[in-house]
Amino acid sequence: MLYLFYRPVAYNDTASYQRLAQAILNGWTDYDGTRVPGYPAFLAFVGVGAHERIYAAQLILGLLTTLLFFYFGWRVSGKGWFGVLVALAHTLNLQQLFFEANLITESLTTFFIAVSLAGTAWLLFPDAKRPLWQNMAVALAIGLTGGLATITRALFIFLPYWVALSLLILWRAAAPKTRWSAALAVGLSGLLIIGAWVNFIHQRFGLWSVTTMSGYHLVQHTGLFFEYVPDEYAAIRDTYIQYRQARITQTGAPGNAIWDAIPALQEVSGLGFIPLSNLLAKISIQLIREHPGLYLRSVIQGWLWFWKAPVYWSPAAVANPAVRGILSALVTIERGGMMAANVAFIFATLALIFKKVRQALKMDAFLWFAASTVWLTSILQTLLDHGDNPRFLVPVQSLVVFLVLWWGSLVIGKLRETKGK
Repeated sequence: MLYLFYRPVAYNDTASYQRLAQAILNGWTDYDGTRVPGYPAFLAFVGVGAHERIYAAQLILGLLTTLLFFYFGWRVSGKGWFGVLVALAHTLNLQQLFFEANLITESLTTFFIAVSLAGTAWLLFPDAKRPLWQNMAVALAIGLTGGLATITRALFIFLPYWVALSLLILWRAAAPKTRWSAALAVGLSGLLIIGAWVNFIHQRFGLWSVTTMSGYHLVQHTGLFFEYVPDEYAAIRDTYIQYRQARITQTGAPGNAIWDAIPALQEVSGLGFIPLSNLLAKISIQLIREHPGLYLRSVIQGWLWFWKAPVYWSPAAVANPAVRGILSALVTIERGGMMAANVAFIFATLALIFKKVRQALKMDAFLWFAASTVWLTSILQTLLDHGDNPRFLVPVQSLVVFLVLWWGSLVIGKLRETKGK
């Protein structure tokens, strides 16, 4: 139905992904490392510029992700109806559904994360009859898909290693040999993909990094207090502040001013794109060391923004006015529901410090892993960037909803039991 009523939507980032996809097809010679290669490779495989085909492929990935969320719900509860509820909560969430039409990374990232989480769930729910080779095969798949999630959205670079550590700590039903073997398989297979990409960046640009734009991302934080840049870099400082002020005048906020400022900063510094990024990283690290309180304030604000993810959609992509009106109303309602789920998640997880809450919410190994993954995502995303923080929530939003639905069902069941007595 979405395919019938809604057309694919290009965003500001889409053109750069398509340019890099073409660079892949041309043999990687012009790949500038500004973005990790997962989504460009996906576009190159499906068809650069073939928007309808890309849209259809992302819809298929969305359906597979829905099935994986059914698996999470069924595995945790042991009940098919709850698996269906979790699957519907993902696929009828317009935030997730519309992203399957958006020509940017979120749907592909969500799919890889869901596969990696499904494998982790499979391992953490024990089966004494399961042979070792099956555990190892799934562990390898977890690491590979965690690595693919990383080279699609660099934020998730922690995922394969967090899975490996969680298996060592939480998988108590398995023998030590099995735990260690699976953890090593996850970590090493994830490292295979991530290491190959980092080596590419190092060989091509001399950087130990996942992108060539780390400095620009850090300026999203330090640009808020760029007045403290020493006079040694006065030309860069003053030029950026001009663009920051222009951004505030235009939008009311300074975020993302760096992307407008790059050409002028290159001109006043005499540096190319990558050397300028390296210099801005150096300046930013110095500012963070000298003004940790200002950086921390920016980090906290970015963390709060993370939980305010809107529904990214384009009303203009819906030709039928009646359908557009219905969808607009649903978007408003669903965003309110997601905000409520996010708040419930935060308070529920903070309450886990109490033993009675842990018992009431039946915290098993997979639930601990899932909840901690969301928390790690929320913290790491704001340490490194202060721009599109709400978008960083999208790949794990359905995981938040799944956890809140499960905990909510337990609370409702407990209330019914108490009322019955």
